Amino acid sequence: MAGGLSRRRLLSTTATLAVGVPVLAACERRDANPAPSATVAPQGLTFPPGFVWGAATSAYQIEGAAAEDGRGPSIWDTFSHQPGTIVDGSTGDIACDHYHRWAGDLDLMRDLGIRSYRFSIAWPRIMPTGRGDVNSKGLDFYKRLVEGLHERGIAPMATLFHWDLPQPLQDEGGWENRDCASWFADYAEVMFRELGAQVPTWLTINEPKTIVQVGYTYGSMAPGKRDAAAAAVAAHHLALAHGRAVQAFRAAGVGGRIGPALNLAPAYPAQTGADAQVELADGVQNRLYLDPIFRGAYPTDAAQFLGERPWAALQGVVRDGDLAIIGTGVDLLGVNYYNPVFVDSQGGNVTLKPTSIATWEQIYPDGLHDLLVRLNRDYPGVPLVITENGIPNAGAVDVAEGVDDPQRVEYLRDHLAAAHQAIADGARLEGYHVWSLLDNFEWAQGYTQRWGIVHVDFTSQQRTPKGSAAWYRDVIARNGI
Repeated sequence: MAGGLSRRRLLSTTATLAVGVPVLAACERRDANPAPSATVAPQGLTFPPGFVWGAATSAYQIEGAAAEDGRGPSIWDTFSHQPGTIVDGSTGDIACDHYHRWAGDLDLMRDLGIRSYRFSIAWPRIMPTGRGDVNSKGLDFYKRLVEGLHERGIAPMATLFHWDLPQPLQDEGGWENRDCASWFADYAEVMFRELGAQVPTWLTINEPKTIVQVGYTYGSMAPGKRDAAAAAVAAHHLALAHGRAVQAFRAAGVGGRIGPALNLAPAYPAQTGADAQVELADGVQNRLYLDPIFRGAYPTDAAQFLGERPWAALQGVVRDGDLAIIGTGVDLLGVNYYNPVFVDSQGGNVTLKPTSIATWEQIYPDGLHDLLVRLNRDYPGVPLVITENGIPNAGAVDVAEGVDDPQRVEYLRDHLAAAHQAIADGARLEGYHVWSLLDNFEWAQGYTQRWGIVHVDFTSQQRTPKGSAAWYRDVIARNGI
């Protein structure tokens, strides 16, 4: 909704806020003159040999062709067509028209020197009703895409699910229905069989936290529910779907690697006496999603940070053997990083750092360093890949005047410096994917925010690389900043 929470606003909520306990407003600003980010990127930093430089997109945000070649409806088709759900009243019906313009977009990546492309596969384009018959035209699109990437020397990184659940499955309960995990595994098995030999890296589910919090707790994104207990049930079934997909991947024997893509937010005290609240915030932001996958158990304090009713709902759907499935070993962890959370002694979220035009996004590069080092410490032995990191610029620009975006360049430089330091401090970071390759449909914000390093004119569909694209091209060429 126009006044609702945006794409990842729930990254900026605290544990108590996420379960509906009255707290201070999530966006309350305690410091009228916030301190700048601590990181100032030095120059001349070289990344390890073989470090992978990439870019990321998602299907509903760029493909368009929403009703072409047999594609079925997704929950985002339904949600975006409901009045009042999208800030500018737009939809992803056309978006960047990538479905028809994919070859040119791959040429853009080749010209920038990008080595890895993280994209998502639209489940309703493969299985229009979410299960059963496979749509050959939809499958052929991704086969052409993957072949085109190989022809240009770009490694495919395919995400199986980036929020576009087939609407017929939502009609049967969606992620509240345990069967959805099995339907997802069936879909994943098809993709492994058809593309497994050509895709070296698979990601199962993108940002389950966003689905749980913004889709089910606050309802400002699809499917638009507002029920904390339903959110807890969805969290478990999403985790189970991840585990079953990993098992299907192992059974397929196709080689390559697989893991989740989690949006994680390091938590810090905003004042003395907030340590206990920080621990709860870390639980709801991070450990609720990390621990089942990497430790085969929900965090021991989950009941405290979820609340009595959601915790009871989650316990009610966990069956014997579920956590063993969820904990099936993975090969990597995709890390989406946009901001930290700063928590006061009452559990409220406090804005201490400058924000981007997406006001939920506090700019704090040191948070990326701390997160990567923490993951290496608490979940050792798991290779890390940054699968999303970026910043938006405002809507309309005069392309004839040049598409400069110095704030994005500064943001990327500072975050890459933080990542470089994390590697020096022992983090097993193997690659980086900027969000995003293209300006696109930014979920509930529609086309009012532009996250791409390439400008898209949504009327003519002309692509124009921004200043950040030229800068990123040079970073890739020198393997450093």
